[in-house]
Amino acid sequence: SLHQVDSTNAGRVLASDAAVFLKKSGLTDLVLGKIWDLADTDGKGILNKQEFFVALRLVACAQNGLDVSLSSLNLPVPPPRFTDTSSPLLLSGTASSDLPWAVKLEDKVKYDAIFDSLNPVNGLLSGDKVKPVLLNSKLPVDILGRVWELSDIDRDGMLDRDEFAVAMFLVYCALEKEPVPMSLPAALVPPSKRKPVSVPGAMPLIPSSAKEAHQSLPPLGILAAKTPLTQ
Repeated sequence: SLHQVDSTNAGRVLASDAAVFLKKSGLTDLVLGKIWDLADTDGKGILNKQEFFVALRLVACAQNGLDVSLSSLNLPVPPPRFTDTSSPLLLSGTASSDLPWAVKLEDKVKYDAIFDSLNPVNGLLSGDKVKPVLLNSKLPVDILGRVWELSDIDRDGMLDRDEFAVAMFLVYCALEKEPVPMSLPAALVPPSKRKPVSVPGAMPLIPSSAKEAHQSLPPLGILAAKTPLTQ
């Protein structure tokens, strides 16, 4: 991972190169600034290999909801996640089509059960059927709008079984206070959808005000009550 940012192979990383790379972690500039300050111990604007690894650990801490502080460095955290699918950190050399799907099998079974309970037509759920489930999570409407945008991968205004699983996965991540990504990471694209798809014009699903949505939709106690998911 160091070669990727260390273009001169001098075993150190310049602030400008590292900033571009660290931005792919999806963290805010404020958090990344703090990470850099902690990692760049001598304040030279250059990280050596050791300091770069400290920065990566702190990114992982931040992504897992831990404090960005040197005391978090000893805590066990999963490796940092970066949204750029060409990043060797993420893929270690596998093509994205071979990436294991981020949705775990046991979770998929639960998502499928919810999917089937919503009476799909021809294996598809319309936005109207998905909307109450999303709203029921009580997440902010802008987050739910992004969940819909990301999960309607073929942009047909409907979710099939795999797309619905992506939507549920993102909702549960958001409920666990994980940030919903701006674009779908390669590992989250269902294997059935891993081909270039470009259909312009996504259908907006969620009304601009949550209030209006809640009035017209009976709450469905599906998400919270029946399927507690362990992340």
